Amino acid sequence: MVSKRKLSKPDASGENSKPDLPKTKKPRASDKEKASAQGGLESEGVFEELLRTSGIILKAGEGQNEIAVDQMAFQKKLRLTLEKHPTYPGVVKQFISGLESHIRDRNQFKNCLLPCAPVRTEGSRTLVHSYCESLIKMLLGINILQPAVITLLLEKIPEFFFDVVGTFGTNFPRLIVNQFKWLDGLLDSQDLVKKLMQMLSVSPVPIQHDIITSLPEILEDSQQSEVARELGCLLKEGRRLTVPILDALSRLDLDAELLAEVQQSAMTIVPSVKLEDLPVVVKFILHNVKAANAVEVISDLRKNLDLSSCVLPLQIAGSQKKLKSQVQTSSSTSQVTTSQNCVKLLFDVIKLAVRFQKDVSEAWIKAIENTTSVSDHKVLDLIVLLLIHSTNTKNRKQAEKVLRSKIRLGCMPEQLMQNAFQDHSMVIRDFFPSILVLAQTFLHAAHPAIVSFGSCMYKQAFAVFDSYCQQEVVSALVTHVCSGNEAELDIALDVLTDLVVVHTSLLMRYATFVKTILDSTQKLNPCQIRKLFYILSTLAFSQRQEGSYIQDDMHMVIRKWLSSTVPNHKQMGIIGAVTMIGSVALKRNEGDGGSSERPEPNFERDGQLSTLLDLVGFCCEQTPEVLALYYDELANLIEKQKGNLDLQLLEEFGKSLVEDFPTDFVVDLSPTVTGSFLFPVKPLYNLDEDESQGAIAINLLPLVSQSELGRVTDGTNNPSKRVVSPICLSPSFRLLRLYTGEQNNGSLEEIDALLGCPLYLTDLEVEGKIDSLSKQEREFLCSLLFYALNWFREVVNAFCQQQDAEMKGKVLTRIQNITELQNVLGKCLAATPGYVPPPATFDSEATEGGPSVNAVGAMRKKNGRKKKSDGSKASIADRSQADESSEGNQPDTELSELEKTAVEREAGNPLAQLQSYRPYFRELDLEVFTVLHCGLLTKSILDTEMHTEASEIVQLGPAELYFLLEDLCWKLEHVLTPGSTRRVPFLKERSYKDIGFTHLRQRSPKEVAVCVVKLLKPLCNHMENMHNYFQAVTQNQGVVDEPGVNIQEHQMMSSCYQQLLLTFRLLFAWNGFSQQENTDLLRSALQVVADRLKPGETEFLLLDELISESFQYLLNFQQSIPSFQCAFILTQLLIAISEKPMAGWKKEKMALLAKQFLCRSWVKPNGDQEKGSQFNSALHTLLCVYLEHTDNILKAIEEISSVGVPELINSAKDGCSSTYPTLSRQTFPVFFRVMIAQLESSVKSIPAGKPSDSSETQLEKLLQWNIAVRNFHILVNLVKVFDSRPVLNICLKYGRLFVEAFLKLAMPLLDHSFKKHRDDVQGLLKTLQLSTRQLHHMCGHSKIRQDLGLTNHVPLLKKSLEQFVYRVKAMLAFNHCQEAFWVGILKNRDLQGEEILSQASEASETRDSEEDSAEEPSEQDEEEEDEEEEEEEGQGAAGSGPAP
Repeated sequence: MVSKRKLSKPDASGENSKPDLPKTKKPRASDKEKASAQGGLESEGVFEELLRTSGIILKAGEGQNEIAVDQMAFQKKLRLTLEKHPTYPGVVKQFISGLESHIRDRNQFKNCLLPCAPVRTEGSRTLVHSYCESLIKMLLGINILQPAVITLLLEKIPEFFFDVVGTFGTNFPRLIVNQFKWLDGLLDSQDLVKKLMQMLSVSPVPIQHDIITSLPEILEDSQQSEVARELGCLLKEGRRLTVPILDALSRLDLDAELLAEVQQSAMTIVPSVKLEDLPVVVKFILHNVKAANAVEVISDLRKNLDLSSCVLPLQIAGSQKKLKSQVQTSSSTSQVTTSQNCVKLLFDVIKLAVRFQKDVSEAWIKAIENTTSVSDHKVLDLIVLLLIHSTNTKNRKQAEKVLRSKIRLGCMPEQLMQNAFQDHSMVIRDFFPSILVLAQTFLHAAHPAIVSFGSCMYKQAFAVFDSYCQQEVVSALVTHVCSGNEAELDIALDVLTDLVVVHTSLLMRYATFVKTILDSTQKLNPCQIRKLFYILSTLAFSQRQEGSYIQDDMHMVIRKWLSSTVPNHKQMGIIGAVTMIGSVALKRNEGDGGSSERPEPNFERDGQLSTLLDLVGFCCEQTPEVLALYYDELANLIEKQKGNLDLQLLEEFGKSLVEDFPTDFVVDLSPTVTGSFLFPVKPLYNLDEDESQGAIAINLLPLVSQSELGRVTDGTNNPSKRVVSPICLSPSFRLLRLYTGEQNNGSLEEIDALLGCPLYLTDLEVEGKIDSLSKQEREFLCSLLFYALNWFREVVNAFCQQQDAEMKGKVLTRIQNITELQNVLGKCLAATPGYVPPPATFDSEATEGGPSVNAVGAMRKKNGRKKKSDGSKASIADRSQADESSEGNQPDTELSELEKTAVEREAGNPLAQLQSYRPYFRELDLEVFTVLHCGLLTKSILDTEMHTEASEIVQLGPAELYFLLEDLCWKLEHVLTPGSTRRVPFLKERSYKDIGFTHLRQRSPKEVAVCVVKLLKPLCNHMENMHNYFQAVTQNQGVVDEPGVNIQEHQMMSSCYQQLLLTFRLLFAWNGFSQQENTDLLRSALQVVADRLKPGETEFLLLDELISESFQYLLNFQQSIPSFQCAFILTQLLIAISEKPMAGWKKEKMALLAKQFLCRSWVKPNGDQEKGSQFNSALHTLLCVYLEHTDNILKAIEEISSVGVPELINSAKDGCSSTYPTLSRQTFPVFFRVMIAQLESSVKSIPAGKPSDSSETQLEKLLQWNIAVRNFHILVNLVKVFDSRPVLNICLKYGRLFVEAFLKLAMPLLDHSFKKHRDDVQGLLKTLQLSTRQLHHMCGHSKIRQDLGLTNHVPLLKKSLEQFVYRVKAMLAFNHCQEAFWVGILKNRDLQGEEILSQASEASETRDSEEDSAEEPSEQDEEEEDEEEEEEEGQGAAGSGPAP
């Protein structure tokens, strides 16, 4: 209103003066009647008149204003008219007043703000351009009108503050602000911008949005920085203007400092910005990334970018879908769509940056690579790696390498991938080609975690993508199966099995693809055939009509196999037939309720099934191995589908088979057995001696004799007579007991007499007799023992879950019988080289039975068996050690190769020797381990029920406990994959990995883990018993009164302790605990352990508190650890428990524990020091744990090298360090390797020097490097004393790596700190000179010795030493001291410093070596000259060649 008042006075004065105008102009304008006629209206029409005369025709209503001349001509004519007007400058105010009056009408105002239309007259061509600016914009281009028009427009904006602009409405504020864009000449841009910023502070958000986005087109270059700072401040204050502000800033030319400041402001709002604004913020940050700070910016961005906010609406929608009673509202649907679209836009922004900005792609990979903590990895990381792999071909290999590394280290768990696929399927769908390529590649990998990740990628892609992707996934899996590669084949079949279970109807669409695998079955082993037929039969019988063509093909293939004379084909036919039987039985069971109206197809199918069963029975009659396989397959089917089988159908095919058992194998017990046998028959192991009437026995020895004789006279047997073989004894009984249990709801009362009945064996007192027996007799005895052991194992499997006290006692006795028989068998096998036992598992190929038993001669048999033992019992440490060893610190081949020979010496235990015969023993079921609940159960306790003699004690003693725990550990190791790393078996061993785990394979890892968690309470009891036993031994100071008895007992208890710890470690190191669905299981496991420390207080503890309590409980066992292997496994167990991640106090405890174990003398009960490859391997890992968890690794290394090693040097030949008793001459290479490797690893964590570092920071880094170089010098000089080949090899390898790390990280620091800290730099280089000179001597020594393993390291080492010389020269030049660099001659010497004459003479003629100094040129004192010589060593090493 102020401006209006100001304009009113000129109007009045104008009116008073206007009567004079006609008088003065009358003589000149006498011929212009129109002008004089309108003179009375001039006070109201100056605006319209001047516009009309200049070429603008104003329109009212909806029509556009028209322009008859070019807009430049209009502006020029109007300006001249105004300037030449007699009342100028008053006429300007009249003109503006007229404009103000004109635009009071909104339609007229809109016409003025919209472009003018050119006047088109009929018959004449217009000279006006087709597009013209608006009237207001043309007026703003006239300097004399500009200030007033700007003021008028800005005063009009508040009128529209509260207008609601509809879909097709006019946004007046936006139109007004647009008039200020791209003006050719602003008289006072500062004033305009100032007014706009003031308007910004009071305007509503929509108008603020329009003003901000228009600023880049309004501002002059000089104003951009100032406005950018104001916008940056505005960005921090509120989140509502994020998008317009960043849009404006991205179009301004900002200096580097301001850009960094604004970028940081944008970065701070990333975590809290609205989802729809997030793509704009990320685009601004990525668009302004520079090469210098790309990694830093991207690292900050990935930390702040949290996709969980995007996931929330999807989860809400998912939960609403699950609620059937609740209909999903349109608002929630739109919310989900918006969320998905925003995430899609976000990744489109990232994709553009990755594709067109090289720095962004590389920096993002580096940022992910630099993230070390498992918990810091996000879904975003995986999606970005897939995006880079898919988008940027140059960085594809690098992205795959990082992804592999992260999977291997456990940083990318499968749960994270599942979240990515399920929550962001729309984004990831675009990367499907890359997903397919990566999954195919990962299935070829050697590391199990990578293989598992690849298989999970297939499953997730099938589950969440469209039909095209599903078809591609199935095709890829079928290709894997048909490739013939053993590892690929197994994984692909497992994936298809999971898919057919979870997505049966989806996979049914692609059944034709899956069916083609039947054409490649020659590459499949029996186990894989079982998986394939399970997949096909599930598809074939899941939907009646659709699956019929698959059924026909399966019937045809099975008939062909069963009719074949090739044993493997018969195996596959039986497995396929039984798998089909299972599917048919399940279908009948499911169809009883809903499909009873269509019985005809069932009858037809039963007819086919009956024919199939008849064919199977006919094929099995004459071949015991095939019949045993049939029994086992049926038994496995009943066990797997327990409770889901049609009992009527089960009786049809099972009854006749189980009725054969008593006829074939059971006889009435009699004092004498008629017949002539190799050994006299004697019933043994009778638990039912009181029951004299109706007693039965297993007719074992006569059957074995008949079988052995039958092998010789096989051709004379009557082919029509059914063969009865002891091979079928255990399989037939297994089928009998599972069939009986299924028919009687788990009750085995009908067959309980078989638990206590005796076996027809012979006198087993073989001590001293075995050598007098013939080879045939020894082999017969071994076979008899194998059959007896397998019978007892199946009996224990059958009755272990019976709750009756008498039955429990008998089961414990049978376990004791097993351990006794194993001792006898061990002695017999030792005296029977070359013996091959009868088969016990029949679903594996003939060549798979026992790789270390078959195909070995009599002379090599013993070694072969022990070698296998190394891979079994003795490899407990090997199996468990690799989990925590970092990849770079694992022992080299030559160190780990010693393991075999050491265990050969240590495998004196008969049970250990039997491990090579594992394939020839029947598998124990998981239910057997419920026996561990029994603890010490004596018959005297059960006397009232059992009426037995109190003197006869049956308990779960050390031997029985060890037997059970060892088998449990084997099972856990097989099925529970560790979380981090795992030593992968060679490819040739993969075909043997499942032998002896047939029943276990029917359970998922989670089911196995649940079983073990239920056993944790008795396992804790047993472990506390061990703890108490060994504490008592320790209190007695280990005095052994009866060496023969106590040493054996001590060893057995120690082995039990070791197996108990290993059981805990295998459970808690399972990678499944990292998955969200298993959190409750982990909590219940930890609760059991923590409850031992705080009974009754653990129910409401948080997971972290449970971990801490469990850690403390297990830590308490350190006081009673009897052997170094136990110490090693306890350390790994504690790391597995606390790795979530490890808190500060736990880290300190781990370091202290590892140090205590290293500083303890490990002596066996017989007084010998522990040693061997197992000891060295465990020592390597423990030393790594100590150095990785200690707070000051450099100090720890220095303590060992400067305290422990000198003590060792001064000790006797077989002595050790007094501070570190584990450090001896035999273990020195282990200590040396770990120390130098950890030293090299630790210096990499010292940040590289920067020019911006303060003097204090530089000094601190120099101090760290001084300590590291001093340690390196000590270690390198130890080679003079310990000059064995492994030590030299280690030193050459890690010496080069240390020098390279020094070049990369320390030299930049020296560049910038040389002038300020010259003495420190000089001392550092002087110390390093001594080490590099010694490295040069090692190179000369290696060449003189002509050791290929050592000389392989020489070229790379010399190259690094040469680079070191020139890098120091560059550092001197950088500090203007290049004249201090000079050339000298370095002689080649051996380890002891003696000159190598042959090379010295040649070197003097042909080569010069450079020698330089890092000194100030003005001070050439003696100390600096010493330092000068330092660099000469590196150049000499690089320049000297091999001896002629």
